Amino acid sequence: MKREHLSNSVLEKLPYHLRDFILKQPYDEYTAQNQAVWRYVMRKNIDYLGRVAHESYIPGLAKAGISIEEIPRMEGMNRILKEIGWAAVSVDGFIPPNAFMEFQAFNTLVIAADIRTIDHIEYTPAPDIIHEAAGHAPIIANPEYAEYLRRFGEIGSKAISSAKDFELFEAIRHLSIIKEDPATRTKEIQEAEEQIAVISANMGAPSEMSGIRNMHWWTVEYGLIGTLKHPKIYGAGLLSSIGESKWCMGNQVKKIPYTIDAAKVEFDITKPQPQLFVTPDFAHLSFVLEEYANSMALRKGGLKGVQKLIQSKNLGTIELSTGIQISGKFAEVIEDDRSRPVYIKTIGPTALAYKNKELIGHDKNHHRDGFGSPVGKLKGINLAIENMSPTDLEAYGIYEGRKTNLLFEGGVLVEGEIITGKRNLQGKIILISFRNCTVTYKEEVLFKPEWGIYDMVVGENLISAFSGIADPNSFGQQFEIPKEKTHKISYSIKETALFELYDQVRLMRKSTHIDENVLQKIFGQLIKNYPNDWLLALEIYELLGPDQMFEFRTEVTSYLERFCHDDSVKNLVQDGIRLIDASEH
Repeated sequence: MKREHLSNSVLEKLPYHLRDFILKQPYDEYTAQNQAVWRYVMRKNIDYLGRVAHESYIPGLAKAGISIEEIPRMEGMNRILKEIGWAAVSVDGFIPPNAFMEFQAFNTLVIAADIRTIDHIEYTPAPDIIHEAAGHAPIIANPEYAEYLRRFGEIGSKAISSAKDFELFEAIRHLSIIKEDPATRTKEIQEAEEQIAVISANMGAPSEMSGIRNMHWWTVEYGLIGTLKHPKIYGAGLLSSIGESKWCMGNQVKKIPYTIDAAKVEFDITKPQPQLFVTPDFAHLSFVLEEYANSMALRKGGLKGVQKLIQSKNLGTIELSTGIQISGKFAEVIEDDRSRPVYIKTIGPTALAYKNKELIGHDKNHHRDGFGSPVGKLKGINLAIENMSPTDLEAYGIYEGRKTNLLFEGGVLVEGEIITGKRNLQGKIILISFRNCTVTYKEEVLFKPEWGIYDMVVGENLISAFSGIADPNSFGQQFEIPKEKTHKISYSIKETALFELYDQVRLMRKSTHIDENVLQKIFGQLIKNYPNDWLLALEIYELLGPDQMFEFRTEVTSYLERFCHDDSVKNLVQDGIRLIDASEH
């Protein structure tokens, strides 16, 4: 990331655990055919989307450093994106949803390094640089939408996943990888699709992340804006799909007003969407997002919040009413007869923080074997510990050097000698440390003196529970890095020779010096060795021009007309010719 750092200071703010997902853009691995695919899609997009996309799209391309002529470089995009307070990083395909959202929260676009093959030129289920760069980047030039995207990342990264969510993510990632690999057998794709169907049918109760994932899909990826009768496109999935961007505007796709109900609507990445949601404006997106956030444990906390974290089996954080935060893998919660949490427990490395800043001396190494603490008020005392004045604390025997017994309303008993305490900025006690301490609940021993110092967090209520770590720079890697990497396509000698032909045409176009003899030799090799390749023929057709090399152009036209009888590429070829002809007038 060193070179990107030099071109965009936004990246310097990224937490270290996110940087493990970033890879150097493999720009030298893009073939000349890849470049031609980019150019073809972008020319079609600008021609069509200029009429049906949100008004921010076309001017946003320049503001995001996106060129029609060649695949963008991350360094170049970052030099331009920093002007609007954003950045871009290159990654390997799909990354875990919480990590993806967290990048957004830090004003950073995640851009898949690979580009779709010519066989999937209209649509690919795999994230690629056309989808990410040409789809997502232009719309963030709109300040209102950019803030929605950032806020979505901020809230979405806190959504709690179920244990099944990661299994589904891995299955979807696997399918996207093998579908874009020409060497994959049809049977393998069918098996992967069946596996996703099985997992999807057995997800159990929807998690917070499933709702966030759906809302992201129906807005950021496949959103429409305006009126139901005359919507415009702003979703990146539609902006980057030259096939579905046309399909979606027809009556065959149902248009529905965007509401919080979209959080319950699932989607299939392998098929065109049967319905789409329309927001009247970008402000409405933020309104619905806040409505959903109000239903999340992030804002509701309580017993259900910590139970969600336990069920997720992932790293998470709870925050008490004093502002102290506990981050780790939650394993147990004891509740009272009024369904209130009275004791929480983690397993494995745990860290304590206040206002998202780790408390000195309470990192994951200090609490490497887990952490436990009561929650609530002391029995028979209306005043919560955090609200006690120095006089109150002394009256109830809560001060340094004092051996004390603290019996909580929920039945947890803490017996030991107080060593010290920590206060927050308002002077409220947030942590009390004991030596020779025993903690019990009914007949169960929760902590023994021989285990060492007992640190007890202070808080009457559990006000928040969310995915991830309170202090993102203190814990190391929080996410499981996907084991399966995007397949690198192995090209044959014959395919490599084809790419060299593409490159010769590309260099000729850039130099503006057209050598008819060289072009004819290239075309001859194309006809002889690559009779199924239509895109290179289009590139040659463009170079010939309408008023020169007439006979040669007629020959190329006849060759292209052959493809107009093949339904799989007919529209692609016809649209390509139309765009070239239109640019000449």
